[in-house]
Amino acid sequence: MCVPTRYDATREDLAELLADQPRFRVDQVLHGLYDDLASPAELTTLPKALREQLEAALPPALRIATEKSADDGETTKWVFSLADGAMVETVLMEYDDRVTACLSSQAGCAMGCTFCATGQAGFTRNLEVGEIVEQFVVAARAARPRRLSNIVFMGMGEPLANVDRLFDAIRRLHGDLGLSARRITVSTVGIIPGIKRLTDFELPVNLAVSLHAANDVTRTSLVPMNKRYPLADLHDACAAYVETSGRRLSFEWACIDGVNDTDLAARELAAFAIPLKAHVNLIPLNPTPGYLVRGSTLARVREFRDDLLDYGVNATIRRTRGVEIDAACGQLAAEVVRERIALRPR
Repeated sequence: MCVPTRYDATREDLAELLADQPRFRVDQVLHGLYDDLASPAELTTLPKALREQLEAALPPALRIATEKSADDGETTKWVFSLADGAMVETVLMEYDDRVTACLSSQAGCAMGCTFCATGQAGFTRNLEVGEIVEQFVVAARAARPRRLSNIVFMGMGEPLANVDRLFDAIRRLHGDLGLSARRITVSTVGIIPGIKRLTDFELPVNLAVSLHAANDVTRTSLVPMNKRYPLADLHDACAAYVETSGRRLSFEWACIDGVNDTDLAARELAAFAIPLKAHVNLIPLNPTPGYLVRGSTLARVREFRDDLLDYGVNATIRRTRGVEIDAACGQLAAEVVRERIALRPR
């Protein structure tokens, strides 16, 4: 028998792997992997020979290529190498009231958003369930003694373009690792079939839409997928999500100088968000090597927020974390983009 990676293994897989062992060994291994967040080699409740057997039979999906910290150690970013050489990134952020991990659902991204380094770097492949879940485990171990309480699927990739594996990973995070579904947020550029499936998903996770513009011309220039799923259709899908699920809806808005931080942009956003009772997260655009347009100044972001509040929109400014290690929103895979730019003929 061959199990692809450690956190792809189901109870049935473990039962087959441990067929020559007492039945309680399966529960011991599951407890070690999911409650103790331990590797098989660390399961001291098992005989040494069995630990060695399991360590070989259940290899990790992720190998740490680099690990960097910022913000006085409150932000950590890992670049992981996968078995086929693909690379994926995960970010851990510690706040006073919570600990959040930003997980990736794909290696790279095919959405092509112009201001996002991950989109600039291109798409490699979808992640497997075990590769997604293991990101949580690595981050949760690093967060100790604090508890990793919140997950945002805002790392590399478009989660709703890998929706089956995403849903299976969320079920594992909730059922096996004990994470509240209401503390899991799935971000999308607006993949409408995926939003419809999320609407009917059995676990009450939250939806965040990377909006960035509330007129089709500007949004298509920033988020090319808008051409396939324009704003009117996206609004209908979000309205159905809110009405059917009763769950939280938020819009992500990366503020770009002179592009989407204008008075007109605020009015358009308010008109789009208010009927949906959506919360708006304003994000000062983080620098990426392949998109040289400036982000809005913090003063302008605050003015934009105040305009939205005056219109009746619930809006907040997201605190930027990890810029110096390319861990902030839109920066994952920035090093890949830098290397490609450096290789271009001059």
